[in-house]
Amino acid sequence: MALKDRVMPEPTEAMWLDKAAGFWEKTNFPNCLGALDGKHVRLHKTPLSGSRYYNFKNFFSIVLLALVDSNYCFTVIEVGGYGSSSDCNLLNRSAFGSRLHEGSLHIPPSIALPGTFEPAMPYIFVGDEAFALSPNIMRPYPQRNISLVKRVFNYRLSRARRVVECAFGILASKWRIFQ
Repeated sequence: MALKDRVMPEPTEAMWLDKAAGFWEKTNFPNCLGALDGKHVRLHKTPLSGSRYYNFKNFFSIVLLALVDSNYCFTVIEVGGYGSSSDCNLLNRSAFGSRLHEGSLHIPPSIALPGTFEPAMPYIFVGDEAFALSPNIMRPYPQRNISLVKRVFNYRLSRARRVVECAFGILASKWRIFQ
């Protein structure tokens, strides 16, 4: 806990703008502040563990919920969610999710997308289908019968969201316990 403020400082508006610039430069996705996802970390079943830790992948786990920037660095983490909980529920119960919904994360004000003058669009976090849409969280369109425009949007969003998958891959290759 002594190094927490040095390693993962409280994000400021300037830090968020820097992260958004990184996503625009590296993934061509504007107004993106980070990519959200959860990783199940396998556990050995203990006699008193119950079914809370049993997940949809048919093993016991806890969930590491993380927000990652465009440089594969973890910005926010939440550790210890039950394996049976969805990523959306874990986000809503986390301190980060609470602050996101109450508007106290110092997110910059909405601006127009690059190459346009209006409308002003909010800064957002990208996630997969496990997350619910909200003013600051985007997820892909469902894959059934989607138009070309929606398909292109899904492709661009997946390019931005891929950084969290890669960050978890790097974490798992460095620390084998996360595999």
